[in-house]
Amino acid sequence: MWDAYKKGFKAYLQLEKSLSENSVEAYLRDIEKLTTFLQVTENLKAPDTIELKDLQQFIKWIADLGMTATSQARIISGIRGFYKYCLTEQITTKDPSVLLDAPKTRRALPDFLTFGEIEHIISQIDLSKPEGQRNKAIVETMYSCGLRVSELVSLKISCLYLDIGFIRVVGKGDKERLVPIGREAIKHIKIYFNQIRAHQNIAKDYEDILFLNKFGRSLSRIMIFYIIKELAQKAGITKTISPHTFRHSFATHLVEGGADLRAVQEMLGHESITTTEIYTHLDRDYLRSTLMQYHPAFKK
Repeated sequence: MWDAYKKGFKAYLQLEKSLSENSVEAYLRDIEKLTTFLQVTENLKAPDTIELKDLQQFIKWIADLGMTATSQARIISGIRGFYKYCLTEQITTKDPSVLLDAPKTRRALPDFLTFGEIEHIISQIDLSKPEGQRNKAIVETMYSCGLRVSELVSLKISCLYLDIGFIRVVGKGDKERLVPIGREAIKHIKIYFNQIRAHQNIAKDYEDILFLNKFGRSLSRIMIFYIIKELAQKAGITKTISPHTFRHSFATHLVEGGADLRAVQEMLGHESITTTEIYTHLDRDYLRSTLMQYHPAFKK
């Protein structure tokens, strides 16, 4: 039912709004998340029957998955853009997104996991299941390389240089970077590739995608959120956890270990060093809390 609306929305963004391909894809991903929510909750309404309360429940759903306030605000913007299209094309007579409140955003220090917590999360993976081997390779790769979710799900076999310990990552704006990958991640990628993926029926055009779902296609970003959230719950971790938490942890552990900030910037694919500098503030807070907890002079 929604395929026709998505197709029309795509044409509207390309032809009437003259948006770049990346911007068009971002808008379509936002609508894909909404339709995923409608399917999961068995409430697959058409655009003209969706109400404000449905959109509010959707925002709560993505927040519970661990999406940040910034991501939520961007998705709300995408939904509003979709309803402008619906009004223009007379698909709907009202816009349920008008009164949809965006969460307040601020430049907050991100949650991160200790190495022990990451090990505990990884230990929750059931390796007796085929998806267990895949999920272990996914989590090890996320933490080892500090990847964004979009970079992880689009990671290609042709971009793996495991013999020399590097992967080629396509980041924001199609910018490429070489990132070192650790021994554990390499080991579990090879296990997954040789023991699980090699026996799958792979859908056309997905032959070069590394991590696949049971249908032989690439995993969705939402699926990665589900995997991480479930593992964190099993591990009894109460912090707000999302796939991005592993990226934050990767950067935090590097800075704590004394890594050069420019090197961290390069590995994360940050365009500006000021984006990377947030981890120096995080490091100072971590040092202060450690002193407060363990140093006798700070306990007085």
